[in-house]
Amino acid sequence: MKTGADHLRSLQDGRQVYLDGELVDDVTTDGSYRNSVAAIGRLYDAAVDPQNAELMTYRDGDGGGPYNRIWQLPRSHAELVERRRAMEAWNEIHMGYMGRSPDHVASTIAGMFMGMERFEAYDPERAAALADYYAYARDNDVYLSYVIINPQADRSKSASEQKDPYLTTCVVDSDDEGLVVRGAKMLATAAVMANEMLVTSIQPLQPGESRYAISFVAPMNLPGLKVISRRSYEAAAPSVFDYPLSARYDENDAIIYFDDAKVPWERVLVNQDVTMALAQFHETPAHVMQNYQAQVRLSVKMRFLAGLAMRIAETNGLLAIPQVRETLGQIAAEAQMVRGLVAAMEIEGGMRDGYFVPHAHTMYTAQVITQQLYSTFTTRLRDLAGGGVIMLPSSVADYTNAELRSLIGRTQQSPAATADERVKLFKLAWDAIGSEFGSRHVQYEMFYAGATFVTKGHSFRRYDWDGATALVDRVLDSYGGPGEAGA
Repeated sequence: MKTGADHLRSLQDGRQVYLDGELVDDVTTDGSYRNSVAAIGRLYDAAVDPQNAELMTYRDGDGGGPYNRIWQLPRSHAELVERRRAMEAWNEIHMGYMGRSPDHVASTIAGMFMGMERFEAYDPERAAALADYYAYARDNDVYLSYVIINPQADRSKSASEQKDPYLTTCVVDSDDEGLVVRGAKMLATAAVMANEMLVTSIQPLQPGESRYAISFVAPMNLPGLKVISRRSYEAAAPSVFDYPLSARYDENDAIIYFDDAKVPWERVLVNQDVTMALAQFHETPAHVMQNYQAQVRLSVKMRFLAGLAMRIAETNGLLAIPQVRETLGQIAAEAQMVRGLVAAMEIEGGMRDGYFVPHAHTMYTAQVITQQLYSTFTTRLRDLAGGGVIMLPSSVADYTNAELRSLIGRTQQSPAATADERVKLFKLAWDAIGSEFGSRHVQYEMFYAGATFVTKGHSFRRYDWDGATALVDRVLDSYGGPGEAGA
């Protein structure tokens, strides 16, 4: 297991990250990324803290380890709960705002490994590559992100039908050493601060599109791999006081492009197989495990936002108002619902090929509900805050002016807090619900799992329709039709 300092050193690897027209020299020191990278470092420091050993680490059946619990392969309900508690503790460090924290794609790789039989049926060599990579990632505490979506371009057309057939990452050549790939993938959330990238496609591909049907793992400094970063919210957040979330937890998003990059065979998990590209997610526990982690993370984030709502109401002296208590009651119910769904995934989970896997349909239920919930949830915080999140001092620099500081004290009054405490709270609230960072999170929670029709489709396919319609048939069969006895 690595420390935070180990992780920061591992990012000084010559990766090609582009921002504002320039190649970033070092993501660990650049003002656009350094605070968020440091936040990831704090995750690793928490994991190796001796006081957290029981919570954050485990040993395998042969006594190997200790390993970070994000790599744990649960073999019972109790082990799944242990793993979840570790992820909760990690997510409480950033309040659930780093959606692609190391535990997310680690859950994907772990889920693929738990479905090893499907990989062995597909290709024993690719199965061996997966087994070796899982062990490597676990033993080296690798921070993985992934890109699994094609560039949008003309969304009415498949990957092979785009004007540029090399727009989407695909195979252009292969030899005894591996694959040569070219093209782009999105959304590379946390690419700038991860060690490696799982590159694949979760979108269904058409017959004849096998060259796009690949799955491989690439180190972020792979020759030919370029990272095109979106605008840095951290760079636009000059102080933690003014932007407490943006300044520290902007995991960033990017497009990655492969310029005829060479991927060795030992890093190739699926090789040009349309059926297996989809099966790696849905015929193994991978898709369930990665999205179960996302709901664990979201449950932490919802608790944080619920707490923020309570603090806003207290600071504004609103708790005695029945309508405000009603709003807080709704917020509390929704936050607890997400937490309850996580528990239900675990309780209703079951054994699969020797591993204990969360209940799939309960997980998809949570996805469908929370995609629609997050924006209304944050709107309720807006209602509670009113204009208080807008009429704030322009920046922490206002406090260096004695006259302004005195005026802040007179104009930012609260029955439950000092003026400085009120400003600090409402700066946090604005960053959570109104800043560019906060707006990005609304979009992220709505779409990280795919469009709503995608998650609803998963729910449709996974629900026990036979059991539900059997109840209807039982009632229908309990009485007769027209002219029959018992009608």
